[in-house]
Amino acid sequence: MSSRGSGVADQMRATLFRRGRRPGLRTAKTTLAAVLSFILAQHLGTSPAPVLAPLTALLVVQLTMYETVASGLQRVASVVAGVLIAVGVASYVGLTWWSLGAVVAASLIIGRLLRLGAHLLEVPISAMLVLAVGGAEGAALDRVYETLIGAGVGVAVNVVIAAPLYVQPASDALGELAERMAAFLKQLADQLDAGWSRESADRMLNEARRLGDDVAHADRTLARAQDSARFNPRIAQAREALPRLRTGLTGLEHTYVTIRNLCRSLLDRTYFVPSEQAETVYDAQVRSVLAQVLQAAADAIGHVSVVTSGTEAQDAARTEVDRRLCELHRRRDRLAELLHEESRADRAVWQQHGALLTDLDRMRIEVEAAVRPPEQAWRPPPVIEGQRRALRRILAAVRQRAERRRRRS
Repeated sequence: MSSRGSGVADQMRATLFRRGRRPGLRTAKTTLAAVLSFILAQHLGTSPAPVLAPLTALLVVQLTMYETVASGLQRVASVVAGVLIAVGVASYVGLTWWSLGAVVAASLIIGRLLRLGAHLLEVPISAMLVLAVGGAEGAALDRVYETLIGAGVGVAVNVVIAAPLYVQPASDALGELAERMAAFLKQLADQLDAGWSRESADRMLNEARRLGDDVAHADRTLARAQDSARFNPRIAQAREALPRLRTGLTGLEHTYVTIRNLCRSLLDRTYFVPSEQAETVYDAQVRSVLAQVLQAAADAIGHVSVVTSGTEAQDAARTEVDRRLCELHRRRDRLAELLHEESRADRAVWQQHGALLTDLDRMRIEVEAAVRPPEQAWRPPPVIEGQRRALRRILAAVRQRAERRRRRS
């Protein structure tokens, strides 16, 4: 096999068998839900060919229980809204170009008010199909029944064959982020020890900005873990882990911002001197102590993932983080003394030195916050909170209009 073919095969295996994923699970559940919903709809005699039921099941079944329930509710709401609009229009007029336009416009407006998201177009589709048969009550009810059957079977299949929790992949992503940040700080420390210039400062700032991709990946993975825990029968396993992971990720996100600002401060300092003096903007002693501060920060960040992973060693890791942060603070004070001595000769540089020291202080505070024990267990938010708020606003507007009419009369 060629190297190219081997690389493609390795990529496919990594995609299918990465940690936290069960290969073929979603395919099997979707197929089972589609078949069962078709059989049930046939048994109930909703229509001669009840393909809407398996179609709904096909669209409803998702990777997580929360996504399945949310998708099912949104799809049912979109179909019911479309059917009601079509029946209301068909009771007064038939299918014409202007009635079709009115139905589509009204369906889209109502769908947006209900925040149906990806299921928005299902509202006008359902309305047009019912309007095409003259708003017949039987056709309208059949469409609603088959949608309910498909959504119900999809949810039931996900209950019986429980979706996996993605807590471990989120923990792995957080660990990778911490390792990446620690490696960057060590690289920055090595660069300071080896020498400093405007070019190296600019290069390190660009490297710091690339950490944003790792932060975004960890945030997406943790969001998926939170979704996977909602309505999951094994939610108890996630109640304690998710707050710890969220606390750690929030601390690392803020640390990333501080690292980026730190690199910006180091680069800005080189622009306050002539270009030929940029390499001597920090003397060897200052660069050495600053490198020691960054090394202590890297060691502390390297232990964050042990704390957030929830292993038996997390207490020892938290103690190690505290010890490294104390060392960081001690070395930071030594750096402040050196920078203060330098500022005596040139008071104009103290603003840049102050920004550098402030970034180091913020980094210490944010790393400390990343390993802080969470205050409370995780609680999933309501599945259709957005739709509930939208419906309450609609009802409040209707009541206000009715009240104004009553006062006028």
